[in-house]
Amino acid sequence: MTLHEATAQAGGRCRSFHDPLLDRLIDNGNHLLLGANRHALAYLERIGGRAALESPAKVELPFHDLASGESWVLRPGFGPGWIFNPARRVPDTHWWNYLRPLALPLFNHQMRVADVMTMDSPIGQRLWHPLTVSILNTAPVEASAHLLWSVFRRTLLKGPAACRPYSAGPSGLSGAFIDPALAWLRARDVPMHFGHRLRGLTIQAGRVTALDFSAGPRGLGPQDRVVLAVPASTAAELLPGLTVPLDHGAILNAHFRLPAPVPHLPPFIGLVGGVAEWLFRRGDVLSVTVSAADRWMEQPSDELAKLLWADIARLLGTPGAPCPPCRIIKERGAGFAATPANAARRPGARMPGVANLLLAGDWTDTSLPATIEGAVLSGQRAARLTLA
Repeated sequence: MTLHEATAQAGGRCRSFHDPLLDRLIDNGNHLLLGANRHALAYLERIGGRAALESPAKVELPFHDLASGESWVLRPGFGPGWIFNPARRVPDTHWWNYLRPLALPLFNHQMRVADVMTMDSPIGQRLWHPLTVSILNTAPVEASAHLLWSVFRRTLLKGPAACRPYSAGPSGLSGAFIDPALAWLRARDVPMHFGHRLRGLTIQAGRVTALDFSAGPRGLGPQDRVVLAVPASTAAELLPGLTVPLDHGAILNAHFRLPAPVPHLPPFIGLVGGVAEWLFRRGDVLSVTVSAADRWMEQPSDELAKLLWADIARLLGTPGAPCPPCRIIKERGAGFAATPANAARRPGARMPGVANLLLAGDWTDTSLPATIEGAVLSGQRAARLTLA
């Protein structure tokens, strides 16, 4: 086995780096795993990275409404009984509101989330909308109801263990996902080449016979197989005629270094009523994520920092506090837009007509949205087919 990586470092959209402005290790984006992500968690167990994740003692999803100042905690329980306890629900909601997701699989795959679930109700504004946007990186009026159901049925309907949140600890995403994986490969003498961008494939008699890298061509033997784990747009360029998702959604991340840690905040908290959607705390750094953020991509970074800091300052009860040092990270193509049309364009792992070529990536048809769990699942599927 040989690994060829196009860039100078591994990890893609899931990695950490030392930011000179903040003088802190930060992630290029905030990612949250759940207990239901069994493929991703098993991957971490195998490479020795799971200890780098942190999880709170209690399975809770805290929220704060920046407009009203209300705070609440969603506490999923075993079975449906928890929805009858107002203390475990979103304020101003009723138990029957939580049954609506059960209608998601009853509609065809062309239906959007907003066609099935009302977004202008209290539970829509305070739960279904933020969950849809964060899970699918797509607004409910465009998002696939089928893909949202694929996540809900694995999490909210499976009890607290499936909803348990895991986030990166002090060593960041690289400390959990990337560094242990590279060490695992080195321990097995797997050759790894960085800065090897694939520019083309030679396909003859239904097989890939050569790979054209930026560093030069590489011929393949009759027993060699290729797993193509590249972005959807790159795969389409390399394989004319391949159908891939066309539209992608952006994600905006902002990292603020505070003068001192704020330990009274939970490790993460959902925000409604503002621009910021999720806030993550790691030491003296507070990180904000805004999904489906295409409308913010052309906004200057200093303006975005002030806008998002205003939301954090309201949460902290210090409105008007000066904006601390901030690093803005814009992921313009953070994942395929989870629309019904895009979902229908996702290819399987096998490349028709090319016997020794397999596809991997969260944009392939995993039945999940563009998540770490989907990416790991696609890689494991390609590996099984390769070995078979």
